[in-house]
Amino acid sequence: MKFRKLTGTHAGRIVLAAVPVAVVSTFLMAGVANGAVPVSFAVSGSQFQISASQLEGTGFSQYAGVAPDTAGTQHQVAIANISSASLSDLCQSVVTDTPLGKAGLLITAGGGGKPATATDLQIGMTDLKGDSTFGNIRIGVDASTVNTSAKGSAGDFAQDAATIKIAGLQQTAWSTQASVFTLTGMHVQLTDGSKGCF
Repeated sequence: MKFRKLTGTHAGRIVLAAVPVAVVSTFLMAGVANGAVPVSFAVSGSQFQISASQLEGTGFSQYAGVAPDTAGTQHQVAIANISSASLSDLCQSVVTDTPLGKAGLLITAGGGGKPATATDLQIGMTDLKGDSTFGNIRIGVDASTVNTSAKGSAGDFAQDAATIKIAGLQQTAWSTQASVFTLTGMHVQLTDGSKGCF
């Protein structure tokens, strides 16, 4: 199935993301100005952090997009897709301002040699750090012809790869969704906002 946005009609929306920004390029954001590849739901006003000691996946692609919020503001993102992924030592954190001060949410999973797993993972992100290895990567392909079921707009810059591995992942994102996400050993805790994933 071919689509140009982060669709989630039958997909569970989740709170975890882990996908790389492998190449920084002005051409990557070619389709952002006109909102060619928006997400399919309004994002909150807060970005969130994700870290993992190791991400391994198959079926990767990346192209430009926007993530609109409920106020109508469009946030530039790199849309990334992974068909199948495993993530070790996952952490997600978000901090929100409340009438009582800052409040944080910290989620961990995938430790003890039992990684979290995801299928049809799709992320709208703004930043990533880590040591990346790609198998059979293609850089500069047309976004409408990437090797994942999710595709971008014709004429837009994109990249794809058969496999992907990232060690020491640190990522900032606006949105994430997947058809299935299994969080082994999940732990959710409220914090005062001073503790994050990195």
